[in-house]
Amino acid sequence: MQKKLDDSGMDAAKPGEASNPYSVGDPAEFARNMVKVGQQSQKLLSDFLKRQNGSGKEPVDPLNISEPFLALMRAMATNPTALVDAQFRLWKDFLGLWESTAYRMLGGEARPVVAPAPGDKRFKDKDWQENQVFDFIKQSYLLTANWIQNTVAGVEGINDDTRKRVGFYTKQFVDAIAPTNFVLTNPEVLRTTMQSNGENLVNGLNNLLEDFERGKGQLSIRQSADSFRIGENIATTPGKVIFRNELLELLQFEPTTAEVYERPLLIFPPWINKYYIMDLRPENSFIKWLTAQGYTVFVASWVNPDRRLAQKSFEDYMREGIFAALDAVEQATGVKDPNVVGYCIGGTLLTATLGYMAATRDDRIHSATFWAAQADFSEAGDLTVFVDEAQLEALHQQMENAGGVLEGSKMATTFNMLRANDLIWSFVINNYMLGKQPMPFDLLYWNSDTTRMPEKTHLFYLRECYKENNLAKGKMVLGGKKIDLTKVTLPVYLQSAKEDHIAPYRSIFKTTKLFKGPIRYILAGSGHIAGVINAPVAKKYQYWTNDSYDGLLKPYPKKVEDWIAGAKETPGSWWPDWDAWLSQHSGKKVPARKPGDGKLKTLGDAPGAYVKIKAT
Repeated sequence: MQKKLDDSGMDAAKPGEASNPYSVGDPAEFARNMVKVGQQSQKLLSDFLKRQNGSGKEPVDPLNISEPFLALMRAMATNPTALVDAQFRLWKDFLGLWESTAYRMLGGEARPVVAPAPGDKRFKDKDWQENQVFDFIKQSYLLTANWIQNTVAGVEGINDDTRKRVGFYTKQFVDAIAPTNFVLTNPEVLRTTMQSNGENLVNGLNNLLEDFERGKGQLSIRQSADSFRIGENIATTPGKVIFRNELLELLQFEPTTAEVYERPLLIFPPWINKYYIMDLRPENSFIKWLTAQGYTVFVASWVNPDRRLAQKSFEDYMREGIFAALDAVEQATGVKDPNVVGYCIGGTLLTATLGYMAATRDDRIHSATFWAAQADFSEAGDLTVFVDEAQLEALHQQMENAGGVLEGSKMATTFNMLRANDLIWSFVINNYMLGKQPMPFDLLYWNSDTTRMPEKTHLFYLRECYKENNLAKGKMVLGGKKIDLTKVTLPVYLQSAKEDHIAPYRSIFKTTKLFKGPIRYILAGSGHIAGVINAPVAKKYQYWTNDSYDGLLKPYPKKVEDWIAGAKETPGSWWPDWDAWLSQHSGKKVPARKPGDGKLKTLGDAPGAYVKIKAT
């Protein structure tokens, strides 16, 4: 039997049931709030347009989107039959959806024609399944979105690079037009609007205005409540600053065991973000856990560079970063060759540095560990869509206009685009449409605590690694030395993560074919952050190992699939596996060292001053 619908097209309430959740509670109050929304919208648009005046220095198409889509249009024009076939498939799919919906409206049970992909959180509200109108909207969108992406992916006559870039921006488009992102087609937002008489939209516009003000005319979406204070409720592991130069502060953390391994551990995080991702809260602090295992832990806290440091080079980061820290660790502990860790771009720098050290017969590093760090960029994931000569030139112009640095907000936007539904659109809905404040979340607070990039270093990195892949090819030159990674023979531990969208595990696995010493490669669960920062106490995720390969007597296969085929899965964190490996390279136990015991005196308490510099 057909269900009765009210005038809005929603299921009408039966006698004795609650009133329709999609009806306005107080029409007069709703009207007043809509007037406020109109006024705020007008002010928002006016302010936005004023801020854009005089900004003509910015490149017209900084992401070079027009070029790949023009190539796509030309390719599609040469094969109109394929487009007609694609349109027929879409029409056929919609015919099936109409039949299914009609059957449901007549009281029958029908399976969905299309369902969200696993892990898609956008359609979790119950009305996306239970309400026929919203279920039809959802399935219509999914059919169309899938059709657009599949049609674009199937176009012949374009090269792989163009196909990848078109596919990436096509996904950005279909994510943006999702019905979840509009008031009238999002059941949760529509209910909230009706039941609050539009108060949520008034609050949301206020949030939007605040975000524009904070971003100085650019939208700066808040992902976390500003309830964290560095050194007070995050980054609280006790330690001292023992060395400082223009590029870094070196932190030495207090021991928590009576004895420690003789060989200290020196960690280089990425300068794209701040070091305290390793020290968010005591329960998930990697640094705190390492001190509890008996390691003397040193961490580089990179400066947030301004225009004074715009011409600092990749080589400067090697000399004033890694080499300066190695010297400081030796003065602090008397140990010449610590074990060293490189995380993300910090690992890429460490890789290049090891090549340089091999060329100059510098043996100041005993072993190297890499967390989510790439050396071979031939399969570097979606970030490669941002690196062609036109985009690099536009980026150069942007940095010149900003005084020789890339503002942290620009980098944050790039990374957020890689997971737009989670890191952009979910907050658009929460903050601006539902009118809520974001929840306090230490990881997202850190994610929003951006840093600037020095022009010379950043362009070198993008060109040499992402664009040309010269580090892996043996063509990168540092300090007059051509970097040959096959000369690196020290022990290496490679960590990768299965769902890492920034440093894909396939890319990291290629490093097993570059170094020529003993290598242990592991694959962790989760992604770029949670795949690394996964304390054992949480008992989350898993990791895979394969002892059939060691990089020496048992060389690694060319394909990661062959490694995975024989891999063993272990529940929980990979940290204990690394600890077992690292302890073998850390020497005997000695009395615990305190910061300031050696030749270097302390300069202040951790977390230091550099980590608190904001990228305003």
